Amino acid sequence: MDKYNQTILNEFILLGITDRPELQAPLFVLFLIIYMISMVGNLGMIILTMVDSKLQTPMYFFLRHLAITDLGYSTTVGPKMLVNFVVDENTISYYFCAVQLTCFVLFIISELFILSAMSYDRYVAICNPLLYTIIMSQRVCHVLVTIPYLYSTFVSLLVTIKIFNSTFCGYNVISHFYCDSLPLLSLLCSNTHEIELIVFALSAFNLISSLLIVLVSYMLILVAILRMNSAEGRRKAFSTCGSHLTVVVVFYGTLIFMYVQPQSSHSFDTDKVASIFYTLVIPMLNPLIYSLRNKDVKYALHRTLQQLCTMFSQRSL
Repeated sequence: MDKYNQTILNEFILLGITDRPELQAPLFVLFLIIYMISMVGNLGMIILTMVDSKLQTPMYFFLRHLAITDLGYSTTVGPKMLVNFVVDENTISYYFCAVQLTCFVLFIISELFILSAMSYDRYVAICNPLLYTIIMSQRVCHVLVTIPYLYSTFVSLLVTIKIFNSTFCGYNVISHFYCDSLPLLSLLCSNTHEIELIVFALSAFNLISSLLIVLVSYMLILVAILRMNSAEGRRKAFSTCGSHLTVVVVFYGTLIFMYVQPQSSHSFDTDKVASIFYTLVIPMLNPLIYSLRNKDVKYALHRTLQQLCTMFSQRSL
């Protein structure tokens, strides 16, 4: 029996997104395109906000870290999911499963609070424009991203250690396309009440606290906008918040749909659909939203491409 348990603990079987053979090839192509766009978009955003002198502001500092978290959790899930489309048996080793869960939780929680920090940044920019550079100093910006990273690292390690220190039963099939906490909890044969309570409490705290910061910030922003006498000022204020607000609505809307739906309608199939959206689609959309709606990013991209073309033309001569 010990030998059997040890064999089971060496790997898990991922059921993947679908078991229909005719869908494997088209889904592989679709998700490969989505992942490549996400990779290029987020890497491009990271590089642009680092090298362009006009993007060295708090807003783009947070945008860079948003791109890092998007790239982090999409890469944690995407490549393994793509491999599973082209292999006969979708297996993942015990230790890689633990690493995948840790990294996914780390980046997804970090994104929640970085979005909150971005909403606070927009609040200061609109409600206290004269004190913006003082309030949003470089030190404050670094603190607002360092704390989420440290906190999310603690939470991800806590959840992973709690789950993987528990006893798994003989059934090692994960009804998902990556190692997530809820599917893994269903495989435990030891008492899962404590772990479920920890996961639920932390998920609720992370979602509610970060969303509360966003809602309060935008309520104050809305009040400030309504008090503006200038129509041009209102337009600029809405334009400043438009991209971030779009990202917030899409991201939080997906998470709320997944975690706050009634238990009677909760299923792993709906989880898969929601998970595909926020692990692959949202990381692809975020850089597109910010690049298409933001003149500074478009100009920075244009300047960078011009510099690259000039550099290559000089080398060819």
